[in-house]
Amino acid sequence: MNGHILAKVPILGKFVDERFLEHRRRSTSLAGLACLLATGVLFECRYFADHIWNWDLFALIVIFALVKFSTMAWHRLTD
Repeated sequence: MNGHILAKVPILGKFVDERFLEHRRRSTSLAGLACLLATGVLFECRYFADHIWNWDLFALIVIFALVKFSTMAWHRLTD
């Protein structure tokens, strides 16, 4: 699919190659996992320190898991 984008916008082909797109994919994935880890740590700190369940932080963890596993399943089934 990335080749189709580069074919439609020829100026991007000069600046964007497959390595750039792969590095962007990896860095985005790593950033998402780092945010998940930070959210989990913050959720646990608030629970253990203040004995408060932060349902908004818990919801972010659940949303991340749902999106991650659903996209994994989608790519597995359609590939």
